[in-house]
Amino acid sequence: MSKLIIFSAPSGAGKTTIVKELLKKDELKLKFSISAASRAPREGEVHAKDYYFFSAEEFKTRIANNEFLEWEEVYPNHFYGTLLSEISRIESEGFNVVFDVDVVGGVNIKQKFGSEALAIFVMPPSIDELENRLKKRATDSAENIAKRVAKAQKEIEFAPKFDLVVINDNLDTAIELALHNIKIFLKKE
Repeated sequence: MSKLIIFSAPSGAGKTTIVKELLKKDELKLKFSISAASRAPREGEVHAKDYYFFSAEEFKTRIANNEFLEWEEVYPNHFYGTLLSEISRIESEGFNVVFDVDVVGGVNIKQKFGSEALAIFVMPPSIDELENRLKKRATDSAENIAKRVAKAQKEIEFAPKFDLVVINDNLDTAIELALHNIKIFLKKE
């Protein structure tokens, strides 16, 4: 049975950057669980590589068919979720599963798998720094950044529900802390 490692954070906290670095560590035998989304791909994103992109209607049909481990309607008709088939795909290849999911999804996966999953919350150093990072990305409008910052303030309240909180004020230190804890988790029977 594969081990499950969950990364969650407010948008802009750096979880995706940390996950990408950890995926390069061959000794961890990690493989990324591709999430599903009902939004249009951003420039450079590829279906079935970055996300499984579905229309809102197709997403709702898959929900009705119980195809998701977890899902959330983040904004009206704007869904994100984890397909059950992703765990099977990764386990069949002999890898441990890494999830990069929103905070509610992370909590839901942790609740379903308990000690079989390690849940890591990536915390921004501050809300101001988070807002600066989102502005530097230049992928969202000022209105969307304001929405993400407001959402982040609520998401941070979920941090105690995770096994480990990594404050990402120094990327290398955050990666090392996550790596150290994942190695310990993977050694447990």
